Amino acid sequence: MGIGATAGVAAMGGIALSAQASDTSSPASGSLVFDPDAYNKLTTTVTDTDGDEHSVTYHFWKAITYVADPVDATYQSLIVSAPVEIDGESVDASNAPILLANSVGGYMPSSVADATGVGAGGGGGMPGGTLPSGAAGASAAPNANENTNATGGATSSNQLLALAAGYVVIEPGARGRTLKNSDGEYYGVAPAAIVDLKAAVRYIRSNKGRIPGNTDRIVSAGTSAGGALSALLGASGDSPLYDKLLKEIGAADASDAIFATGAWCPITDLDHADGAYEWNWGSNATGSGSTVDQTVSKALRAQFAEYQAGLRLKGLDGTRLTARNYDAYLVEQYLEPSATRYLTNLSDSDRTTYLASNTFITWKNGKASFSWDDFLTHVGARKKTAPAFDAFDLSAGENNLFGKGTAETRHFTAYSLKHDTSGATAKRLDSDIPEVLRLMNPMHFLVDQPNQARTKHWWIRLGTNDSDTSHTVSANLAAAAHTLGDDVNHLYYWDEGHGANTDPGDFIAWIAKVTGHRAKAKK
Repeated sequence: MGIGATAGVAAMGGIALSAQASDTSSPASGSLVFDPDAYNKLTTTVTDTDGDEHSVTYHFWKAITYVADPVDATYQSLIVSAPVEIDGESVDASNAPILLANSVGGYMPSSVADATGVGAGGGGGMPGGTLPSGAAGASAAPNANENTNATGGATSSNQLLALAAGYVVIEPGARGRTLKNSDGEYYGVAPAAIVDLKAAVRYIRSNKGRIPGNTDRIVSAGTSAGGALSALLGASGDSPLYDKLLKEIGAADASDAIFATGAWCPITDLDHADGAYEWNWGSNATGSGSTVDQTVSKALRAQFAEYQAGLRLKGLDGTRLTARNYDAYLVEQYLEPSATRYLTNLSDSDRTTYLASNTFITWKNGKASFSWDDFLTHVGARKKTAPAFDAFDLSAGENNLFGKGTAETRHFTAYSLKHDTSGATAKRLDSDIPEVLRLMNPMHFLVDQPNQARTKHWWIRLGTNDSDTSHTVSANLAAAAHTLGDDVNHLYYWDEGHGANTDPGDFIAWIAKVTGHRAKAKK
């Protein structure tokens, strides 16, 4: 299959990098002006889903610090890859879409400082790489409530596919929650990561005409916490709420709005995530077979019901979404269509075998149907205890995310603070918590105060077996964007878990569609 410079690549298999003769890289000068000549010339092989290999030669710019006053340049840097030849055909990527792919996992630090080629950025302390479909990734500090999906996971295949489609790929690093200086102060806690990603966008846009690609057609991508940040980046474009923080690190004086957002299993809406989780998974036992404290679960479910009612959201089918009807909405809008797609794509014999093992599914006239309760039974064990995100004992990764100064962890919900078991003596949340939560939640920019500079194109994906968060989180995100009139492409992957990306080729084609990109061979 010869793809040339088209957007018809399906999925990545393997990668091999080899440096060519050209090496015009120069040391960083501290300037925010991109040097178009400071690249290495590399070659990689991309294998698509059809099993066909494609040779891609590209210019690669090593780690470039994207702010003038970095807190830590190891993380506040980005790498740039721009194709110049695909399958022996010269291409011009000067006006191609830019895929801004972050590798953040678990809100951990992500660095590209030592990256040697496209897709080599590290997230969560590990090199970037493709997680097996449905894999949850490694955990940096495993416990019942830890949310540290350790790599960029699902989206790392997107970088190679985008490059082979003729797009420019830019991979930014970002500070993360575990970073601590010599004085014991945590300098990567919220909202550092989103501030860094915004600064990266400002760097790119301020270098229009110098950096390869169309700086008005930036498409972000991320998985798990990276998916949450990708959604937040799209929702909060050019919000003045971040201006002071961006100025402090010397971000470029430019727009930080992006054109489109790709978000896989976003771990977001953290202020309401505990309630949403219990609404979704409260009746499911944990992996050890035990049931969580139902008094806690019931209280959190009540919080979700109140929150959901206050959102006044309509689903993609026009349904007013409440705690009472959300289960039926999820089944009809996402879960049954997901199972139907999965079963349709199986051979007759494999479909018969699957249905025999999963008798809760009724298969009639080429369509799957089942109840919400049977679906929950099918998924089985829940990933986290209760509360899932603001743990009573401050053990969750998100407690670290909202740390401050020398305090490694803090509560960020009044309910968990009231039921603290860590020995905390505070009677109320720290005064800065509401503002930090607002800076970290895309729903604020879609529902509370709709942001006119937000992205208008959304690609959102989640595995049906993903119990790292509630299914309502991505569905609410999609509903909020849809309510504002945005273009929303949202579906669930049947029987897949956290970090899944089973249709990367479709994402690459979607980028071409929404950006209006028509690749042309270089004359």
